[in-house]
Amino acid sequence: MEVIKIATAGSVDDGKSTLIGRILYDTKSLTTDKLEAIEKTSKQRGYDYLDFSLATDGLVAEREQGITIDVAHIYFSTAKKSYIIADTPGHVEYTRNMVTGASTSQASIILIDARKGVIEQTNRHFFINNLLRIKDVVVAINKMDLVDYSEEIYNKIKADFSELMSKRDYQDQKITFIPVSALKGDNVVNKSNNMPWYKGQALLEHFEQLDKADIFNMGTPRFPVQYVIRPKTEEFHDFRGYAGKVYGGELSVGDDILVLPSKTRSKIKEIYFYDQKYQTASRRSSVTITLENDINVSRGDMIVKEGDLPTIDKEFTANVCWMDSTQLVPGAKYVVQHGVNKVLAKVDRINHKIHPDYSGIEKDVTGLGVNDIASVTFKLNKPIFYDQFKNHRTNGSFILIDTQSNNTVGAGFIQ
Repeated sequence: MEVIKIATAGSVDDGKSTLIGRILYDTKSLTTDKLEAIEKTSKQRGYDYLDFSLATDGLVAEREQGITIDVAHIYFSTAKKSYIIADTPGHVEYTRNMVTGASTSQASIILIDARKGVIEQTNRHFFINNLLRIKDVVVAINKMDLVDYSEEIYNKIKADFSELMSKRDYQDQKITFIPVSALKGDNVVNKSNNMPWYKGQALLEHFEQLDKADIFNMGTPRFPVQYVIRPKTEEFHDFRGYAGKVYGGELSVGDDILVLPSKTRSKIKEIYFYDQKYQTASRRSSVTITLENDINVSRGDMIVKEGDLPTIDKEFTANVCWMDSTQLVPGAKYVVQHGVNKVLAKVDRINHKIHPDYSGIEKDVTGLGVNDIASVTFKLNKPIFYDQFKNHRTNGSFILIDTQSNNTVGAGFIQ
């Protein structure tokens, strides 16, 4: 079954957690004990409705303050698809949390409070969706019940957001506007009778009908080798397989391939999933591949189709979201984890800092603080094989690891 990961973004009290809780409730994905706990807590607080945000806000501080602090991943399925929803915080203090939650998502929901309209935080949320090249974005105009389901207010917010769209540099995004009430359930899972003027789909219906070609970068297969399989049995004494996950496209038996970094040529002989043979390995399938000839392939090597090479270099420039309290400064050294490879890297220069509210860039920056986003150039101690993030999200992204603490301190997206 196809799996779609959806990131959410919205300002404090725009109703992200309530929206997700409503989806779980209306799709009957809440367990009986969870539903009973929501009903009990809602009554204790004197509410005459179910507080669906209790379904997702797991931290005590989140429940007490009514805000989302950490990224929560919520899983549910329908008859058509499986979903992972990343409930990310919307406040500027938690920009790094939002970036990590959205970096692996294929679609996104940006919530806007119908009473407030497009605000400064909305700029930031849309910027991050643009930065992370999320192809399908739903702008959910929430709390329509509090503005009497006004078509005029909906159209005003839609027009204001359309102005913001003109500032983006990623034109392949599909933007869909849906008026909803997460609390009442209007246009979330089921179409609303309260807004007959809205002729579009309900929120979940929109995601149910998404085609994978609309949300995934297709056609450029990359196969990082995670493990070399050499069974210690007599029956498979001569077997040599290469296990990993296919990203970005498909690989088939008979394909002419290159092994990087050696650029040794070969051809795919067999494709296994456990003990079953397949003719084709589809995108994101974990398989074992054998090759026609016995060549040297090790963990960290990459198998690609001949004539479809990534960039192989010891230097690259990337947009970096900094996540650590200690500043990133020119000359500092970090470990770049790119797929299964770890490479020592030095910060060559900070090109400029990017203001995530579309107010421009800042040059002559001497260091990056927590939650800063900037264009940074790195020099590595050995080459890696990468693609631009806009063309290949998996092979164009990496994390930065502090050499002393071993903590993850940044996330990068190669330009």
